[in-house]
Amino acid sequence: MGLIELLVGLILCSVALSWVARQLHVPYAVALVIGGFAISFVPELPRLKLDPEFILAVFLPPVLYQAALFTSWRDFKRFSRPIATLAIGLVLATTIAVGVVLHWLVPGLPWAAAFALGAIISPPDAVAATAILGPLHMRRGLVAVLEGESLVNDASGLVLYKIAVAAVVTGTFTWHGKGIEFVWIAVGGVVLGVFLGRLFVEIQRRLGDTMVEVLFALTLPYTAYLLAEGLGVSGVLAVVAAGLVRARYTADIISPETRLLTLNLWNVIVFLFNSLIFIMIGLELPSVIAGLTHIPTGKLVLYAAAIVGTAVALRMFWVFPLASLSRLPLRAFERHYRSPSWQARVVVGWCGMRGIVSMAAALALPHHIANGAPFPERHLLIFLTFATIAATLLLQGLTLAPLIRWLKIAKDDGPEEEERQARIQMSHAALAEINRLAAAGNLDEESVRTLRALYSTRLEHIDPPHGVQTQRPLDMTALQLEAVRAERHQLIKLWREGAVGDDIRRLLERELDLEDARLAHQMEGD
Repeated sequence: MGLIELLVGLILCSVALSWVARQLHVPYAVALVIGGFAISFVPELPRLKLDPEFILAVFLPPVLYQAALFTSWRDFKRFSRPIATLAIGLVLATTIAVGVVLHWLVPGLPWAAAFALGAIISPPDAVAATAILGPLHMRRGLVAVLEGESLVNDASGLVLYKIAVAAVVTGTFTWHGKGIEFVWIAVGGVVLGVFLGRLFVEIQRRLGDTMVEVLFALTLPYTAYLLAEGLGVSGVLAVVAAGLVRARYTADIISPETRLLTLNLWNVIVFLFNSLIFIMIGLELPSVIAGLTHIPTGKLVLYAAAIVGTAVALRMFWVFPLASLSRLPLRAFERHYRSPSWQARVVVGWCGMRGIVSMAAALALPHHIANGAPFPERHLLIFLTFATIAATLLLQGLTLAPLIRWLKIAKDDGPEEEERQARIQMSHAALAEINRLAAAGNLDEESVRTLRALYSTRLEHIDPPHGVQTQRPLDMTALQLEAVRAERHQLIKLWREGAVGDDIRRLLERELDLEDARLAHQMEGD
């Protein structure tokens, strides 16, 4: 079986496993973990031999970039302190705690290698958590904290990972030197990412071709990552910074058709990479297990339980005391501060599922160090990473929704009211534009009356129709297209002013994009 046949087979397996997950109402990541493990027992199955740096360079940029694109700036700034407490403070604490526990369990393991595992499993993946929280209509603040944490903790965890791995490979480590290196890597990555994000925005303004724009957009995360790594700064932070900058201009510089195509393409790519990375670890498990024959099975179970228990318990400990203590210095300066309930803290503490970033980082561990010797206990580190991912996805992923229902956390009605108000103001903007155009030119009166009735009905029901399927005169189609664009202008205005969050903006923007594309196609057909 060749490489192409193997990849096609793995993609088909991911499709089947995702369908099974949907039928069983479990997170698809859980099904992929189990499926990847089952695949490892298929006899005579060829193994993918990929360069560790290749894994990071291919899989991480699109995953991080998509997360940055969908980050709400308004919520990110509003909850920046709890996000920083989790994404930086907890990541550092987890790296140290896991490293200490692992070094205690395996005394001969170098400290840098132990800390490398801590950095690998320190960043939880919010994808599985938010996929569970979304249908439950959890409070926006709770979801925003988890999404913001996931965006930043990937960067902080992987920066620590790079430093730890470099210390293992070179055999040297100094706190002073690594502290300066950490600052240079972080700041340099952010500056480069911001610069590239603005550069790509300016270039994209001038392209004007959908296919070229989509292809150009796909290159940004890879350009940021590869250029940053080549300059010796954080490729992860460069990708995140570029994605955040690019997200600020998505509504202004991209046509509706391009935006729909690009976002759908990113969703497919990220889903594909999430699927492949978990199945790839299944393919590597036999060689990983074969490399652990010198460790008794009982000890492996003990190591896995200790590492998973440390990571889970530390997160719970971190959330409860620090949720109370971290707000004290700045509480007087916060006008609308609301202390998180103990139920919300339990949910945040239990949302510690690890995912694709941890797995990609583990697979990217080098096989050898600088002197040619094998990387210390590489197979053990990969096994413990897999065990942590599997345990947290199965234990926390399958119990999170029942836990939320048991805690009886109130649903968030804020987004529904925000959406209702946005629809009202957008419809008023469309009516105003129709009236302006009707007063300024010779338009078909029947078309004007029809559109006025359409938007008046929309205001009455606050539920936009899905489009009239009958043929309209060309001037009415053009008029409705202008009305839709007026709605878009008002939506962007509300978003810029902070009256509408990014989630509501994306929901309404997609509706406008679909309506815009339908009307534009109708005009071309006429």
